[in-house]
Amino acid sequence: MMAQVLHAVLVLAALFALAYAVRIVARLVRQPVVFLEIVVGLAVGPLILAVGGTRLRDTLLPATVLEWVAVVGQVGLVLFLIGVGHDLHTRPAHVGRRAVGWASAGGFLVPLAIGAGFAVWVLTAADPGLRGSAPTPALVLLLSVSLAVTAVPVLARLLDELGVADTHAGRMSMVVAVIIDAGAWLIVALAVGLVSGGSGGVSGLAGVLVASVLGMAGTRRLLRTEVAGRWCARFPRVVVLLAAAGGMVVFATMESWGLTGAFGAILVGFAIPADGPDGAWQRVVAVLARGGRLLVPVFFVVTGITVFATGLGPVSWFPIVLATVLAVCGKVCGGYVGSRLGGQSHRDGLRLGVLLNARGMTELVVLQAGYVAGILTPAMFMTLLVMALVTTAMTRPAYALVERMTSTRRIEQPANGRSGE
Repeated sequence: MMAQVLHAVLVLAALFALAYAVRIVARLVRQPVVFLEIVVGLAVGPLILAVGGTRLRDTLLPATVLEWVAVVGQVGLVLFLIGVGHDLHTRPAHVGRRAVGWASAGGFLVPLAIGAGFAVWVLTAADPGLRGSAPTPALVLLLSVSLAVTAVPVLARLLDELGVADTHAGRMSMVVAVIIDAGAWLIVALAVGLVSGGSGGVSGLAGVLVASVLGMAGTRRLLRTEVAGRWCARFPRVVVLLAAAGGMVVFATMESWGLTGAFGAILVGFAIPADGPDGAWQRVVAVLARGGRLLVPVFFVVTGITVFATGLGPVSWFPIVLATVLAVCGKVCGGYVGSRLGGQSHRDGLRLGVLLNARGMTELVVLQAGYVAGILTPAMFMTLLVMALVTTAMTRPAYALVERMTSTRRIEQPANGRSGE
């Protein structure tokens, strides 16, 4: 027993050292840290298999040790998602309702529809190894939402790095991304519930989802009382432990109900009140989020080892290219059209569409939930994973391209409408 614990500690130490190195590299190549953490973390398992096969993998990460490491990774995921859920309801919304409504509809519904079209192709024309044996409604829902999600944490980091977080386009993209992610998690929970048969069918799942949201709202109302606020300010460490434990309990409960535990962790984050940047509750969430960011690279490694346990196998590039093209078109076109209908400028419409194309961590959690539930095959997981990485990596250079193109057009077309003389 002690040997296994020591082995797990050594593995975790090596993974934390790797994550630290990845953060340094991310700053040098000017990419979001979480993006490279996902890439490197998922590559650890296949790299071990490529170098030494299953014998090396079983030596470095035997099943008993992998179980300990997986627990740490799951704790990191829960803490990270609590922070994400809290961000989803605390981001400022100093933008017009009409503009937000149209932009959200375009940035969410259009990619959902395109994702449904991709699902039809998978069901009718794709290789059976890509489709798998999941129930059709669950597969359609998950493929649709996979093309529609936007990663709020990655987007927030990109906006800060670009220096546009406080601009109109930055605030608009964050508000729209929050709305999109809130809707996306509901759809993911429903898809996972359908395939697992949890809670007695669609009506039962709908009841569980409604009850969960109402329970979250009631808990937040309770925590917003003066007594709860004083208690949080007086015993912050106890509150941190209780919030973390509550997140794990809700995560496990959702899993036992046939839903994805990630949805439960998001709800815990929603339930924690927003009390300003210096508030007691905000400090608690900051501690949880830091812990999540420290531990979540372990989750990436475990995911890679689990999904690619027997190697990557043959990879068809056509589905990857198709999914990537559709994902980009859905977000950029949908975000742009929605923005224009909401009264935004041509430039802000392009900005919004490009920014919403960042999927990052949120996409990986969605895909992992779909894979564990049996909705996604390893081939489909790989297809959508590459799509998520490509769309996330291209967000920053694509935004810079939009800025150059629109700035050049403004110079070439002066106010009198004639060509510059």
